[in-house]
Amino acid sequence: MTLADPDHPVGHTPLPAHPAGPADWPAPTLAAPVDATAALPGSKSITNRFLVLAALANDTSRIRRPLRSRDTLLMAQALRDLGVVVRDHEGEDAGCHDWIVEPAPPRGPATIDCGLAGTIMRFLPPLATLADGPVVFDGDLHARTRPVGPVLDALRALGASIDDGGRGAMPFTIDGRGGLRGGTVTVDASGSSQFISALLLSGARFEEGVTIHHVGKPLPSLPHIQMTVETLRDAGVVVDDAEPDTWRVEPSEINALDVTVEPDLSNAAVFLAAALVTRGVVHVPAWPAVTTQAGDRIRDVLAQIGAEVQLDRAGLTVTGRGLHGIDVDLHDASELTPVVAALAALAESPTWIRGVGHIRRHETDRIAALATEINRLGGDVDETDDGLVIRPRPLHAGLFHTYADHRMAMAAAVLGLRVPGVVIEDVATTAKTLPDFTRRWTSFLSGDVASTERPARAGATPRGGRR
Repeated sequence: MTLADPDHPVGHTPLPAHPAGPADWPAPTLAAPVDATAALPGSKSITNRFLVLAALANDTSRIRRPLRSRDTLLMAQALRDLGVVVRDHEGEDAGCHDWIVEPAPPRGPATIDCGLAGTIMRFLPPLATLADGPVVFDGDLHARTRPVGPVLDALRALGASIDDGGRGAMPFTIDGRGGLRGGTVTVDASGSSQFISALLLSGARFEEGVTIHHVGKPLPSLPHIQMTVETLRDAGVVVDDAEPDTWRVEPSEINALDVTVEPDLSNAAVFLAAALVTRGVVHVPAWPAVTTQAGDRIRDVLAQIGAEVQLDRAGLTVTGRGLHGIDVDLHDASELTPVVAALAALAESPTWIRGVGHIRRHETDRIAALATEINRLGGDVDETDDGLVIRPRPLHAGLFHTYADHRMAMAAAVLGLRVPGVVIEDVATTAKTLPDFTRRWTSFLSGDVASTERPARAGATPRGGRR
């Protein structure tokens, strides 16, 4: 579909334009090539998977170097609300606290605040069926538009009692009965790979285990499902994924974990993009040589756009050599779309981003939002059914709306490196996965390595790798 009016894209109602407010932040512009190191906190996706498995394990677990962001702090609190002990423990690095997780049978009644986290609203309902009372799920206003129906329908088919008023979205209530029959279920997970991961994570605790068959369009973000499978195997759970679009988990115990969380490779994208925009050099230490994180795809994408990319024992180093348009399918790494779109808007030739139609149902309709905001700054972006066509044009200053979406804010930060006067609306939304983003970003651009990796304060209140 094509935008006739860039302020009113098809299928999306953007926030109205307004003057910059106290929550808005002028994005720094950089005239010189960046030469910096970005030492990043842990992966949100891995941290929350470890937390769920640790809550179901047969003994106490230790999660080292977990990410402490809004999504993970809300997950830890949700598990506490269900009776699990999640406490801080002094880590091996100064100022860094690990999480100790002491499992307990889930209990109700409980109310779970999901914020805007898909990993909570989708991963915890299967666990909540094991509770001994009702568990209510709700979250931010924007979260009530995110689909949960495929998970809820699958749980009903496996024996759960759920009241969602027929909405397939929050708020809803799981009538926990202390266990779930389990068995075989068919799911259309074409809207989110999290629908599969959610059932896999708790499946070993169902009476009959679980066998999941996916039907429908191709699954998005397959690496995230593989991440879930490998995490389960780390905990001693047998997962059979030999048959395409089918996963089998036998009923079994889940072993306690002692694991270290890898750096978040998706969050690294905004820092690495700075190398291309400024023709500079960016280094990310501890980049894993082997990983299930979809964000690892950024290495190939940046190389296509015009970077020199080197991965060795010291980490990943990206050197900007050019900024060219590309034709790229990001179906399996769709969280990279906002940063790639920002780079495309600054490139020397057009870009086609394909295969990401499912991101219309993320924190916001990311396809429509990106087209709207880049065009608002003078860009030339059209929506397609499954992506974007971006033709570079000179951009100008303006307010970049984020729609409560952390990835939109990161895209704006990339644009601001080249375009003076870009103001990021509600930049604090980045706390969802990357706490204290504005300090990290400015420290990174000034070459202050140590402050980019300072962890969030242990036990902070949630806000708007293997070993």
